[in-house]
Amino acid sequence: MFSNVSFFFQINNATARTMTTKVIAYKSGQATVNGNASVLETAERDGIKYTCNGYVNAYYQAVFTWKFDWEDLKSQGVDRLAGQLIVKSVAGQWQQHKIDIDWTETNQSVSAALGGQATYYAFTFEYNLTAHYTEIPPHEKVSYDEIFVASEKTDVILVVEGKKLHVNKTFLSIHSDYFSTLFSANFKEGQMKEIEIKEVSYEDFGLLLSSFHPNQEFPNDTTVEKLLEMATRFQVLSVIGAVEHHLLNNSKIEYEKMIHLADEYVMPKLLKKLIGQMNSLEKARKLEKSPEFEKLSDRTRSLILGRLLKSV
Repeated sequence: MFSNVSFFFQINNATARTMTTKVIAYKSGQATVNGNASVLETAERDGIKYTCNGYVNAYYQAVFTWKFDWEDLKSQGVDRLAGQLIVKSVAGQWQQHKIDIDWTETNQSVSAALGGQATYYAFTFEYNLTAHYTEIPPHEKVSYDEIFVASEKTDVILVVEGKKLHVNKTFLSIHSDYFSTLFSANFKEGQMKEIEIKEVSYEDFGLLLSSFHPNQEFPNDTTVEKLLEMATRFQVLSVIGAVEHHLLNNSKIEYEKMIHLADEYVMPKLLKKLIGQMNSLEKARKLEKSPEFEKLSDRTRSLILGRLLKSV
């Protein structure tokens, strides 16, 4: 019965923001409703689970109910789903019937009683819905020269690509085992006033330091991957924790990339949440076809399989 599924993104350039809407459209094939109450169609696609139920009542009306669950879209940052559901009689026994949809809660249902002349009806239905995402302002470029200036609280200079960042040894050592070791008496750097940090860009290193600076720059979807890479290299567990919090609560990053990040950078709370969301074969197939699937550890693949077996 499934046919003609379309799925595409719209970019709102006028607000200079990232993706803010996603349009999801579906057209069913032909089906028949009669006097026996039954599930006429059920499926999950594009983050929406739906079921169409129907029967013909004593007044010869076709009574339909559609139930929608878009919790998966909600977890991706969607806060509103709006559009129309349209149901048509193949034989023209009622005029095209439109049902307006505008939801902010994830479990919803709509109903219609149509016709009134027959004991069974051939029909089709379709929906055109727009998923609205919570808008996030673009990341503003930060001046690390202004953040890491010399003061009475700084006692060492880190030099990256010839540029100087004035920092405090004790503060960095508290947050990072890497810097705690670097500044120790066992290394010559511990006695130096200026220390060169090699094989890293000034922008990337500034991003890392600013993410646990007293005037903290919080992670966002454009910086999380680089922050995880840098925090792992320089052993800053607090930054990994801050990124995990962002991914758990605020991120719009797609599921496939997010589960790879949770696995690669050992974020257990995030991984547990994402494994719990693996509840359909459609979602599993989408993950398997993604480039991130090959990067997943054997343990995470095993957890995904176990979750699927429980949901079957």
